[in-house]
Amino acid sequence: MKTVKHLEKQPALDKLKELAGEARLCMFNTRLCGAPFNTRPMVTQSVDDDGTIWFFSAADSSLNLDIARDDRVQLIYSNRSALEFLSIYGTAEIVVDSAKARKLWNVYLTAWFHEGPEDPNLTLLKFKPLEGYYWDTRHNKMIESLKIVVGAIKGKMMNNGLEGKLSVN
Repeated sequence: MKTVKHLEKQPALDKLKELAGEARLCMFNTRLCGAPFNTRPMVTQSVDDDGTIWFFSAADSSLNLDIARDDRVQLIYSNRSALEFLSIYGTAEIVVDSAKARKLWNVYLTAWFHEGPEDPNLTLLKFKPLEGYYWDTRHNKMIESLKIVVGAIKGKMMNNGLEGKLSVN
């Protein structure tokens, strides 16, 4: 059985920063009112102390078009190696800030933005979290796997993690 632990304000921000920062890769969902909504993989560039999450995106992308129409988005993180998962709902803003782009820049981004952080097609996405839900293990993957096996043998669910709502405001 999982332990449910809802977190608010700073503890919620700390959990968000921990899980999003470690997983780095997320599924970025837009058009949440439509069916199906649009989903694409995105790499987290930075998580600020206030929970703001930064991404790079092309100005002419369908992602930016979706955000311009409706800024409500959902991010889903999965860190399978640590058995940690996070779903966050919030708003996204398209930002053009060459100083911030230079600060977050890494060489791998050249594959998408050939002119570097000054590429005219480069924008930043600034995600502001509103609420979320997390699933986290208390131990490493090996111990959690052993607990599942022991639970199956005993016919009894072992306490195998934490989950809860994140309220950042």
